[in-house]
Amino acid sequence: MARIKRGVTSRRRHKAVLQRAEGFRGTRNRLYKRANEAVMRAGQYAYRDRRTRKRQMRRLWIQRINAASREHGLPYGQFIAGLTAAGVEVDRKMLADIAARDPQTFAQIVATAKDAL
Repeated sequence: MARIKRGVTSRRRHKAVLQRAEGFRGTRNRLYKRANEAVMRAGQYAYRDRRTRKRQMRRLWIQRINAASREHGLPYGQFIAGLTAAGVEVDRKMLADIAARDPQTFAQIVATAKDAL
């Protein structure tokens, strides 16, 4: 049986980890063991926060819609209930964008929701 030398493989793996750790502070971007720990932790945070970001964005859209609809005398819950009753299918992301960029159109949407209630 031939002898297997692993220098190339491990060097390639170490190099990949150290490249992912570029920009980290101290020994976390120079020493393989510390860099590997930091990269794995960063990956866990990235995985978790990709899901958290979706929740945070939805909360932000709801806050913006609530603020804009209250200016027209309708709290968020009643506004959404009115849109559902009127059969308007616009998602919260688009509603928040309309509320921020085009107040006249949002006023028309609020009027539609009020009429449906």
